[in-house]
Amino acid sequence: MVKTNWDTEELIEEFKKVSGKTNLLYRIAEVSIAEPSGTIERVIFPVVSLKTFKDLVAEYKATGLAYKRRVHNVMRASFANHYRRMIPQLLEVLEFRSNNDLHRPVIEALELLKKYAHSKTRYYDSTEEIPIDGVLKAGAKEILMETDSDGNERINRINYEICVLKALRERLCCKEIWVVGANRYRNPDDDLPTDFETKRQIYYQALTLPEDVETFISGLQQQMESGLEKLDKGMPRNKGVTIGGKGNKGLIRLSPFDALPDPINLRQLKGEINRLWHKTSLLDILKETDLRVDFTRKFKSMGTREILDRDTLQKRLLLCLFGMGTNTGLKRINTGIDGENYQDLIYVRRRYIHKDQLRSAIAEVVNATFEIRLPHIWGEGTTTCASDSKHFGAWEQNLITQYHLRYGGRGVMIYWHVEKNSTCIYSQLKTCSSSEVSAMINGVLKHCTSMEVKKNYVDSHGQSEVAFAFTHLLGFQLMPRLKRIKVQKLYRPQAGQPDAYPNLEPVMTRPINWDLIRQQYDQMVKYATALRLGTAETEAILKRFSKNPFKHPTYLALMELGRVIKTIFLCQYLDSEAIRREINEGLNVVERWNGVNNFIFYGKGGEFASNRLESQELSVLSLHLLQICLVYVNTLMIQSVLAQKHWQKRLTARDLQAITPLIFSHVNPYGLFKLDMKERISRLSQPLVA
Repeated sequence: MVKTNWDTEELIEEFKKVSGKTNLLYRIAEVSIAEPSGTIERVIFPVVSLKTFKDLVAEYKATGLAYKRRVHNVMRASFANHYRRMIPQLLEVLEFRSNNDLHRPVIEALELLKKYAHSKTRYYDSTEEIPIDGVLKAGAKEILMETDSDGNERINRINYEICVLKALRERLCCKEIWVVGANRYRNPDDDLPTDFETKRQIYYQALTLPEDVETFISGLQQQMESGLEKLDKGMPRNKGVTIGGKGNKGLIRLSPFDALPDPINLRQLKGEINRLWHKTSLLDILKETDLRVDFTRKFKSMGTREILDRDTLQKRLLLCLFGMGTNTGLKRINTGIDGENYQDLIYVRRRYIHKDQLRSAIAEVVNATFEIRLPHIWGEGTTTCASDSKHFGAWEQNLITQYHLRYGGRGVMIYWHVEKNSTCIYSQLKTCSSSEVSAMINGVLKHCTSMEVKKNYVDSHGQSEVAFAFTHLLGFQLMPRLKRIKVQKLYRPQAGQPDAYPNLEPVMTRPINWDLIRQQYDQMVKYATALRLGTAETEAILKRFSKNPFKHPTYLALMELGRVIKTIFLCQYLDSEAIRREINEGLNVVERWNGVNNFIFYGKGGEFASNRLESQELSVLSLHLLQICLVYVNTLMIQSVLAQKHWQKRLTARDLQAITPLIFSHVNPYGLFKLDMKERISRLSQPLVA
């Protein structure tokens, strides 16, 4: 019998995983043993006996505790044999403090470790007060306790040190404990602008936020109510969205887009470009861009004087940038011509090419690209960009190299911000595990181009409720493509209106806690100001909140504000197919940018073959520069072709929508390979004849 699609979907829905089954069964068995009389004795025990329940509890305790002991023993062996010898020196040098008395036990535990740093005793003195609450996690004492020769239970020093260092790491990440004199782990109060009270009005105006919290809240309430009402009324006619349904209560389902017609003239346009500029060298594209934009003037010597003439320096700079941007390296560049050699390039690379100068050169090319665009081809100036990351292989020895489960290899990530016409305005090197939310906010705030970003498209990894809150406070709109759209919820603007939105009832949840936003409004604006001014790293602030198990009141307020903004966005997203298409098209542009990375960054298998962070960052920025030079020259080529009479009215609206300067079939990124059958390699020894 052949199963229908409906039957298959029904089976899949029925076969759902329940997380934590083992813990649930253990708790049921434990409760059944504790209170066996009554209903359990009459209904459960005839099916599963009391002895079986007792065996289940005993097995769980044995296997669960055994696994924890095994993990602890492996960690203890590594710590005791190697890392422990470093702890006394670190504790002597570093001074730890906390602004919250709740974490005082960890500070006291560190003082205890410092006191016994040079002692060789196995246990602490019986008279010592050992901090337990606030340091050890639940269940840790069962593993850490030992029985001494007198039969007394004692805490082993090494075991306790491991637990204290774990607690310290957890609190350092969220800055509940900070280090005197540090930068990344400094006092969290130093992250905020110290002159906020005196310049309060100026900071609010810079963020275009009202000083009165009631004005701020009433505006959000109106947006929520109007958005929910519009979505609710439009649901009966909304063919692309289904909410709830038989057997799927509470789920949101989106219908796939209808395919757009193919752009009929773009293939001919690419063919014309390929005919006119066949096999154009990528190095020539870099050179042509510099001759028009003169971005190499941004590269200044780090010394007090320059001995190279401008023409020689320009040529060597272009060779260095090409070698780093293609990852072929300076040795593989076609040197030795006109007196150039490897040592000349090394000198220029070390003395002239640095991160800030590269970013300035990139901004020059990006701004020049904006200026040369013809509005009737590319549209008016854009305020939207999309951001996403791409995985690159890297040597294991580098400190920021990490294993990525999705890509199945070690490496790093490059996070790109690409506007809708394929020009990348910002790039940054990051670890595989670092937050994409912080990278997204960084790119919008730190790009040095003339573009003003009002909307930022991201995928599911680049959004969170805290991200929605910060982007709203910073004045731009976060527009994600949500992978798990079916589990999203809509929050109510007011309490006491259970029947306000009947068509949305399956996905509606609790009302927003506006009092929490009222109480923390000033603090939220302080953190947004810190991000805008750059007084604190974005990732440091987000990590302080997201990694903090001790819920910070400002974090809770940001979460609540994020739920407000996300609800407003979801109403627009579900109500309008045009918005969903807009987001999807924007993310397709950045995916296209990622695809061209492989064409340009081809050397050494596309892997960062350096352990120096500075070298990796320069390679990333050189790749960025090469690729936007390609966009710049392609823009000129496309405009030159379309300026011809027979092309002027040939492109349709669909063609103009799909046109992109990220094409490379006419480009040759490699060097020149000459084959002369008459030319032989000189001075080779003669082969031996048998």
